[in-house]
Amino acid sequence: MTTLQAAKNDPPNPLWIALALSMGAAVSLGITRFSYGLLLPPMRSDLGWSYALAGGMNTANAAGYLLGALGTPALMRRFGAARLLVAGALLASLFMAASGFFVSAPALLVQRLLAGLASAWVFVAGGLLAARLGEREPTGAGFLLGIYYGGTGFGITLSALLVPQVLEAASSVPHGWAWAWWALAAASLAATAVLWRAARSLELELEGDGRQKANPALRVVAAPPPRNQGLIRPFGWALAGYACFGTGYIGYMTFVIALLREQGARPGDVTLFYALLGVACVLSSRLWAGLLDRYRGGQPQSVLNALLGIATVLPVLSPAWWSTMVSGLLFGGVFLSVVASTTALVRHNLPRERWVAGISVFTVVFALGQIVGPTATGWISDGAGGLARGLVFSALALWMGALLASRQKPLTRPSAG
Repeated sequence: MTTLQAAKNDPPNPLWIALALSMGAAVSLGITRFSYGLLLPPMRSDLGWSYALAGGMNTANAAGYLLGALGTPALMRRFGAARLLVAGALLASLFMAASGFFVSAPALLVQRLLAGLASAWVFVAGGLLAARLGEREPTGAGFLLGIYYGGTGFGITLSALLVPQVLEAASSVPHGWAWAWWALAAASLAATAVLWRAARSLELELEGDGRQKANPALRVVAAPPPRNQGLIRPFGWALAGYACFGTGYIGYMTFVIALLREQGARPGDVTLFYALLGVACVLSSRLWAGLLDRYRGGQPQSVLNALLGIATVLPVLSPAWWSTMVSGLLFGGVFLSVVASTTALVRHNLPRERWVAGISVFTVVFALGQIVGPTATGWISDGAGGLARGLVFSALALWMGALLASRQKPLTRPSAG
């Protein structure tokens, strides 16, 4: 065998595959959902929205995410995780682009809902593939999962650098924020191309091993339907804590930029804050990998939720710039590791054939919390106390999540689910 042939038959580096898969998290959360925090102030000012309606846009996105999560297991059995990952990323990009063509609230709510539906396909399918990738590297499984979820930080950082520049360039154009949606859609399409390459690499790897042509990590059509009955009670405390996390974290990510602007932060400072928050997301994969690998119960989720509550309340307690930066760095360094902790919990406590069901149950609960969070935070912010009081509500939800998750114990017989 020649050196070139041997190189072709070598399995892809898991680190590079995880980085490529992380573009799914970048599209589904970093761009599709979290870029909206940067667009909320100009859209609210231009279209005359209340904070409740502005938060409702992310509520619609979360409702779509819930619908998508409910249908994801069946779609993966029909089409395979890799195809669903790429198709969902493509559709999410197109729905984001469509948001630039509407100014009426009902039409924009529909676009946000559809983008959320497609992003759920991306996020759940990508999480499954990352978990399967981690099977090959048991000692580094938490790190690989962290890389996937930390990819959201790439999307956040890109949004922080891209959106303000586009808004400034289109400041003299009516509804100039529309151009930012179109720019973000173009960035998502580029990330989708990277996802396609990662999925293809995983397929070629197993073909080279001489096993079945359809990688079971990519196509689960031959497997029996995953059962999610009986998962709610064993994981009840972790699920309740995760719902509180969904409620609390999304309030911060939706309204923190608006709060900083109300406090008089300069545009450049806001860009730096959000960009560094995204960088912290990426670096968090290494920071918390050991915690995710070590514990089989709810300890990681509890610790991380408690830290997030502190990060959320810091800008309320002090408008000083140092406080704002600590808040962003701490929040970015923690919040996606809460998501990774639930995948790790499933991987530690369930057999491989039930991972899809386990991840999907947590995803549904996550979506329910996110449906409540933006509108509730916005409604509170429309009253006395404004955005500061709204973020206090988010912090309290996160601390409640920490308390609930702390009660989650490992399952008695992890091999039996």
